[in-house]
Amino acid sequence: MADIEFHKMHGLGNDFVVLDGRAHPIEITPARAAAIANRRTGIGCDQLILLESSEIADLKMRIFNADGSEVEACGNASRCVVSLMAKDISIETSGGVITGQLSDGQVTMDMGQPRFEWNQIPLDYAMDTSAMPLAWEELANPAAVNVGNPHAVFLVDDSSAADLQRLGPIIENDVVFPERVNVNVADIASGEINLRVWERGVGLTKACGTGACATAVVLIAAKKVTSPVTVNLPGGSLQIQWKSGGNIQMTGDAAHVFTGTADLETFG
Repeated sequence: MADIEFHKMHGLGNDFVVLDGRAHPIEITPARAAAIANRRTGIGCDQLILLESSEIADLKMRIFNADGSEVEACGNASRCVVSLMAKDISIETSGGVITGQLSDGQVTMDMGQPRFEWNQIPLDYAMDTSAMPLAWEELANPAAVNVGNPHAVFLVDDSSAADLQRLGPIIENDVVFPERVNVNVADIASGEINLRVWERGVGLTKACGTGACATAVVLIAAKKVTSPVTVNLPGGSLQIQWKSGGNIQMTGDAAHVFTGTADLETFG
């Protein structure tokens, strides 16, 4: 196979390898995605992004986590794709069609409407998704929401003190979440949200766009913060705007690091 071009990009430190398979299809298996994502023996990234042609949007975006699993949505990656295309576009994902707009170096994504019903998250059985009657040690009673992918949101006194490295994978793989879950731990300071995220299939990341959306929606709905709200993550900040019944608007940066070439056969 001839070398193909890839783009290394990131949104607030959440980094991606982007492959464009619209003109010439590219085969990506879970094993190949994991090999590319490996930071020691591959190119290295949190997620591999594969662009394909779409019949319902300007393009289709497929998202593979660092462990090779394919997931429905990625907010930071969507901003990177809009930035890479250098124009306003619509993007088909398995979580739905989203749209992005460029303005003054920033990208605003319309992420669609959040879903709160237990079977839309999904959960294994019916329960109150605004305060789930569950606890994993000190992390208790999360809210659950689907913003294209499933999230559990914990409001705590100090998000930096939560042991996400240990508790994140336990919660992610709990049987109550049949499709696993992204784990968000947040606190509120001066009307802004401080957030850390354990992403399913990846681990701790510098930023998670859908996590910022999910957390902001949960806390706006609970009247803990007002929209628009700043969400501060280890890699930087996002602006999230939402009102009940409406679509989520996420605004933030996207950066192109470099363009390279690789022979995909070397990754299996």
